[in-house]
Amino acid sequence: MSPHSDSGHGHGHGHHHTDIDWEVMADQLENNGELQLPALRWTAARLRELLGPETKVRRVLDIGSGPGVMTCVLAEVFADAEVVAVDGAPGLLDRALARAERLGLGGRVAVRHAELPEGLDSGDEHGEDGLGEADLVWSSRAVHHLGDQQGALNALAGVLRPGGLLAIAEGGLPMRFLPRDIGVGRPGLQARLDAAQERWFEIMRAELPGSTTVVEDWPAMLGRAGLTGVGGFASLLDLPAPLGETTRAFLHGHLTRLRETVSESLDVEDRGTLDVLLDPGAPEGVLRRPDAFLLSATTVFTGVRPAR
Repeated sequence: MSPHSDSGHGHGHGHHHTDIDWEVMADQLENNGELQLPALRWTAARLRELLGPETKVRRVLDIGSGPGVMTCVLAEVFADAEVVAVDGAPGLLDRALARAERLGLGGRVAVRHAELPEGLDSGDEHGEDGLGEADLVWSSRAVHHLGDQQGALNALAGVLRPGGLLAIAEGGLPMRFLPRDIGVGRPGLQARLDAAQERWFEIMRAELPGSTTVVEDWPAMLGRAGLTGVGGFASLLDLPAPLGETTRAFLHGHLTRLRETVSESLDVEDRGTLDVLLDPGAPEGVLRRPDAFLLSATTVFTGVRPAR
């Protein structure tokens, strides 16, 4: 189980194309994290402020860490803490360790292979057979890939030490990267892609083991998990046109994934428009057009475990 830095809600194959192979997505996940670095650093600094100077942060868990981009940001911001990347994909954990070594953080970044939600328990008092306790638990777009979202939040809250902070990145606004009228096909393509992704997401959630319907009122859900001081904030990534090659490559990967996963929900004209956008030689393609941009807003919800 990997993160949700999955702009567009994933990639996969099989029934309804909702089975996600996170390791196949490794490059795309890491590229997305690299692009988000300014927003991730701002978010980590905000979490440091919320914990306050009186809270000694000794251990941080990144649940659904993927290739470890945020893991390493957290290690940079919480310089006295051990930061543990937790994921169900061994190949992504290998990337997290390699990234930490490259950044000189290898001594403080560890990895833990755990399938979610089964691996969310803190274990015994010594942390055996579980994740152990933490002062900060971070999870980005992982909870919505678990059937019982409230149960997952309850488990994550249970890992916290008294006074510890749970921070969940869920929701925000759909990513924007094209004008309404791109000169190919009918205007308003992004709105139709949004609708197709919502249909994909609905099917994906219905097929999850133990899928439970819940009103996604994240502050209320954190409160039901026993947390106090519940609140939220948003981070913004704003990369105006014209884009650099790295961002264009990310968008090309994003559109490729959409072409593979939601094309059944699009009409013939929109599928043709996607093909033009993906054509590396087309001036109208996302790799070459001058008007492509990237605008993304992510909402983070937080809550504190009360002192005993």
